[in-house]
Amino acid sequence: MSRNITVLSYDIGTTGVKTCLFNIGKSIELMSFAAAGYNLYVLPNGGAEQEPDEWWEALCETTRKVLNDSALPPEQIDGISFCSQMQGLVLVGKDGRHIRRAMSYMDQRAQKQLEKGLAHGFQIAGANVFKLLKSLKITGAVAASVKDPVWKYKWVEENEPQSFEKIYKWLDVKESVVCRMTGEFIMTPDSAFAALLYDIRKGGQRFSREMCEMLGVNFEHLPKIIDCSQKAGELSEKPASELGLVKGIPVFGGGGDASLIGVAAGAVEPNDTHVYWGTSGWVGTVVEKSIVDAAAMVAAIVGAEKGKYNYFAELETAGKCLEWARDNIVLDDIGAYSEKTEASLVYKIMTDSASETPAGSGGVMFAPWLHGNRCPFEAPDARGMFFNISLETTKAQLIRAVLEGVCYHLRWFIETQEKKVKTSDALRFAGGGAVSPFICQMLADCTGKRVETVKSPQNAGSVGAAVLAAVGLGVIGSISECKSLIPVDRVFEPDFSNKLIYDKFFEVYKKIYKTNKNLFKSINSKKQ
Repeated sequence: MSRNITVLSYDIGTTGVKTCLFNIGKSIELMSFAAAGYNLYVLPNGGAEQEPDEWWEALCETTRKVLNDSALPPEQIDGISFCSQMQGLVLVGKDGRHIRRAMSYMDQRAQKQLEKGLAHGFQIAGANVFKLLKSLKITGAVAASVKDPVWKYKWVEENEPQSFEKIYKWLDVKESVVCRMTGEFIMTPDSAFAALLYDIRKGGQRFSREMCEMLGVNFEHLPKIIDCSQKAGELSEKPASELGLVKGIPVFGGGGDASLIGVAAGAVEPNDTHVYWGTSGWVGTVVEKSIVDAAAMVAAIVGAEKGKYNYFAELETAGKCLEWARDNIVLDDIGAYSEKTEASLVYKIMTDSASETPAGSGGVMFAPWLHGNRCPFEAPDARGMFFNISLETTKAQLIRAVLEGVCYHLRWFIETQEKKVKTSDALRFAGGGAVSPFICQMLADCTGKRVETVKSPQNAGSVGAAVLAAVGLGVIGSISECKSLIPVDRVFEPDFSNKLIYDKFFEVYKKIYKTNKNLFKSINSKKQ
């Protein structure tokens, strides 16, 4: 490490932004932190949208707060970087402003477009075999999910032609903020890969014209690609004024949450596995080549570091399930909820209550598919459910069952990944869930693996973004070097007496969807 730097780092999540100011020297030290929320507009037709102006307002509010709290002159900020939710669709005009509200990764309106574009003729894993094989060859994955951005793009084309005609570029979430700050239209390789139009073959870092032609995408709508740690541009005068900063600060490309949270958790070497529990949840394992399990909807996505991929399995609703339980089960009945009570305290009361009931929740199980499911089965019409409730079931058991249901699904991801790759013996755990020792221990017990957390795991996305700025500014040589800056803070060893209980219930959990598949479809299927 040649010198210390100060980095402003934004983690643009599904429900809010976390803004951090870091000093990076021999370690990564948090100087100041602020958070602000914004809306997720869930529509009755399966839509899920966000307003980019609300992202910007949240960035402005939190930037001014971290500067005020730290008393740091804005002239001393060396760089700006980002981590964000992925697979959003932000369509912008030549002025860089959005044409319509952004479509979230959770949006599932495009079933008709998916079927028309991919799911016809002779199929494997729900995709036309010829298109599937071509897509796997070029991109290393296939746009087989209704939630993949290309089908959102096609949905806009078919349903909002007036908006579609105004498109200059297709951006993802953080790229739209980069554009607002710098005027540059860019996309980083991980975001480009997530668009499933990216050519991973040797000499890559480009979008594929073949894929665009096959799926009916206007190639001119796609921006240039830059590295995650590359400078996209410099902060312009107007956005600098709105943020309370000074113009000219280097703005780096940043990375998606799936790319950077593993970095911040210290999972950067081949076969390192990390688990994330935020609004959504996932398991990612570092690999050095493209791997795909099309049937299970697991693929190796391009990572923030060249030559490395994250073999990635995602759950749409993890922490969101606990939020739902807070709002719809807890309320005031166990003394936890009021509009003035901080969320962190509410969740602590909930987990404390759940910890008083033994593993297995008295036989109650919860399926965490509150907004459909993607992996290891694609099911936009799946929904959450409690299974095996009795007259003796308590509220504490229901809360614990919600947490166990998420853990079961994360374990399912690990076992699915192990069919193709070796996962690590120790899981690096990040996100808001990793703040709770109770959840950390439950994850260890359920998976039978040691669970390790780092300092401030809820800020992992921002830490990962800061690492990219450190690479871009030349103070560390590569992303892999960050591991020495991110030591393990806490370790949780599995309790195998609890694992025996979880083993039994896990086998039942894996059958819940298959048993109820047709019932979900009969109630929830929507043909757009």
